[in-house]
Amino acid sequence: MSASTIAAALEAQRNGFTGLRLMLALAVVVSHAFSVATGAAGDEPLARLTGYTLGEHAVNGFFAVSGFLVTMSCDRRGIRDYAIARTLRILPGLVAATLVVSLGLGAAMTRLPVSAYLGDPGLWSFIRGTLTTFKSNAALPGVFESNPYRAPLGTVWTLKYEVLCYLGVLVAALCGLLRRRWSALIIVVGLALALVVMGALRGLDLPKGTETALRLPMIFAAGAGLYLWRARLRVSAAALACLAFGAFVLARTPAYPALLFLAEAYGVVWLALGPLARGPFDPPADLSYGIYLYGWPIQQSLHALWPDVSGAALLAPALALTVPVAAVSWYGIERPALALKVRALGRRRLGTIEPAGS
Repeated sequence: MSASTIAAALEAQRNGFTGLRLMLALAVVVSHAFSVATGAAGDEPLARLTGYTLGEHAVNGFFAVSGFLVTMSCDRRGIRDYAIARTLRILPGLVAATLVVSLGLGAAMTRLPVSAYLGDPGLWSFIRGTLTTFKSNAALPGVFESNPYRAPLGTVWTLKYEVLCYLGVLVAALCGLLRRRWSALIIVVGLALALVVMGALRGLDLPKGTETALRLPMIFAAGAGLYLWRARLRVSAAALACLAFGAFVLARTPAYPALLFLAEAYGVVWLALGPLARGPFDPPADLSYGIYLYGWPIQQSLHALWPDVSGAALLAPALALTVPVAAVSWYGIERPALALKVRALGRRRLGTIEPAGS
């Protein structure tokens, strides 16, 4: 029996996007266990095998899922709904996490007297930088000074790219490009060619910042393209295998990153609409954003308290603390914020899938 189209799979009653996002968020925490105590992300086995850490692969998956769901949201609900939904999905959780980490965790972990900590300009600079520019490498006064990484909110850097991609979808909608499937295809092909050409010119040694600036928008656009081409593209294990095989064969060439990212973009959509949609795992709460935000500061805190214990050994307690904190974030901040959108638009309930931030 031939594979169904993405459009047909979307019409089904079940999908695995919430469960998939949860697994991706947990993968980021697992990945950080290899580097939080050493400061060397390259020590992770998957980094040596594929050139990218588990956390980077997970972020790739987040951006593909986000591109797919955010484009669907804008297409189905309209621009006003879209703008309100994106703001209420990202901002309240980020504001809460920034204040909890800076005023709560930071005050508890700093070597400074609390009064000196609260009066330090660096604290307020941290809050301002995190909330206005998603600054992720800023430190808090007297906090995590002996850790390899000092930043307490080291994962928020991806939100900068996420918001830029959101704005790109908004511009595309205003220009009528969501009704033209080729628009996403042109963006994906253009960014993929840029990755290939720059990789070739640099001898496979593309600066990480440059690669990231191409990688994340490309993967987001690939997710958007999978939605826009949903009536023609299929949820096919064979297609995924071909993409993965192409990336494997060209692993030592400049084409490898682009092929790998395309395979991951297609792979996460295939997972969500294929195997995960048919499985029993369907979490009632979307904890992925909270896990993504709070996992790193909790791991940083555990390492600061027990510096002689490896990050891998601290992974279990880190997860045991992060998941309930993420649940509090979901039920106390994120879900009520989404309810505000429902009231603002005069609806009785939330609509379709709500994409989470990466």
